[in-house]
Amino acid sequence: MTTATAQAQFNGARLNGELLDAACEPYRTAGRFAYHFARGKLRIDPIYRAILESGLLLGRARVLDLGCGQGLLNAWLKAAERCYEHGNWPRAWPPAPLAVTTRGIEMMSRDVARARRAFGTRCEISQADIRNTDFGMVDAVVILDVLHYMPAQAQNEVLQRVRAALRPGGLLLLRVGDADGGLRFRYGQWSDKLVTRLRGHAAPAQYCRSVAQWSDLLHECGFDSEAKPMSRGTPFANVLLIAHAH
Repeated sequence: MTTATAQAQFNGARLNGELLDAACEPYRTAGRFAYHFARGKLRIDPIYRAILESGLLLGRARVLDLGCGQGLLNAWLKAAERCYEHGNWPRAWPPAPLAVTTRGIEMMSRDVARARRAFGTRCEISQADIRNTDFGMVDAVVILDVLHYMPAQAQNEVLQRVRAALRPGGLLLLRVGDADGGLRFRYGQWSDKLVTRLRGHAAPAQYCRSVAQWSDLLHECGFDSEAKPMSRGTPFANVLLIAHAH
């Protein structure tokens, strides 16, 4: 390992610690569960680092987070902006997304309550069902581990409405489990149900697809997509579909 590589890894580790602390700090006012859930999720789940490390939301001023839970993406992006402006940022990474407005929609009242306790009047999370809520016009939509809780027709309808909310070139980040992922996929289903119960909700039925089937559905709904593995450091079969509206 070269000295430059070692220094980059050290800077990345230092950033991750400071970024994690900054992102989780608002949840101290939302209760112990909200704080520790945020800390565990943001530390372990590779999607949050990938969004910054790959610059996926750069230039996207208005972001809509569907099924946003207690608002972790909003907390993460705000913390990243502060770290970047304070000069604490890996040289190998693109700039952090700046001046991003993140609006969330979440159906579960307990998660919305946690978000509102954490962010107060700054909270832009509404309690609603994404199957019948107006999305407005946005630059990017993020859907993480949500669509598989909806029957096939509802999945199609939500994606059609997402496409309508995006101008050509708009971005959709869709994280799904790959139903062709064998044991790793089944473990992900089990873990999904466990986390849902820990958050205080009943575990609903799941309507899953293979990555190829998700890609076909996105194409039908007006997107060109590419698949990127998103399970680093976890035992799951998760994939991020980076989809551009055409």
